[in-house]
Amino acid sequence: MSEDTAALVLGASGGLAQAIIGELMADPEIGTVIAISRSAAPENVSAGTVKPIWIETEYTEPAMAAVVEQLQSFAGRITRVVICHGILHSETLWPEKRLEDISAEALQSVFQANTVVPVLWLKLLHRLLKSKQRCVVAALSARVGSIGDNHLGGWYAYRSSKAALNMMLRTLSIEYGRRVKNVKIISFHPGTTDTALSKPFQASVPSDKLFTPEFVAERLCGIMNEAEIDGQLSYLDWDNKSIPW
Repeated sequence: MSEDTAALVLGASGGLAQAIIGELMADPEIGTVIAISRSAAPENVSAGTVKPIWIETEYTEPAMAAVVEQLQSFAGRITRVVICHGILHSETLWPEKRLEDISAEALQSVFQANTVVPVLWLKLLHRLLKSKQRCVVAALSARVGSIGDNHLGGWYAYRSSKAALNMMLRTLSIEYGRRVKNVKIISFHPGTTDTALSKPFQASVPSDKLFTPEFVAERLCGIMNEAEIDGQLSYLDWDNKSIPW
């Protein structure tokens, strides 16, 4: 295990994030895995006797900046970042099926989680990530964030927040390409993964298209391992295929 390198998982409490943590912890090239979440570490997040460093925080910019300050000892050592923030539904909001379902409150909540928080992390982390060694950042996006691939409509807040995330990441990748040249950014569509986020929508998904978190985590880490540092944003699915913008 390389003790000089670290991986960072942001928004670490979900099922897919926990599988990604497990995959990263099993990677002999990564010495330390740091998980950031609003909730405490679940008891089952470990690899034998080894556990990730778990930091609890609120997702306000001052609180996030304080976390980045805590991570200063890892400056230049972070080789993987996975941004897992996202919301599709909750007890108080649901994907819109028609115009009448659109509400300002839901739009603001979904955009905050899916677009604003991931971009703030990349704003705050750029000095920490700058290094001579290769670093790959993946943010969980979605195929429904593709404007060119939108043939069904609906899901206004979720679609739009993921499209906005893609544009933010595209813009960030250009500035990172000038200022943090060692970083590659990927906007990643995991497919329909068997987690709480997709649970209410799984009935219509063919069994061979409903993926386990462990399968998606393995595919994502493999894609990150092979990614070329080219100063460009890649919008990829779980099968490493490009998605139209």
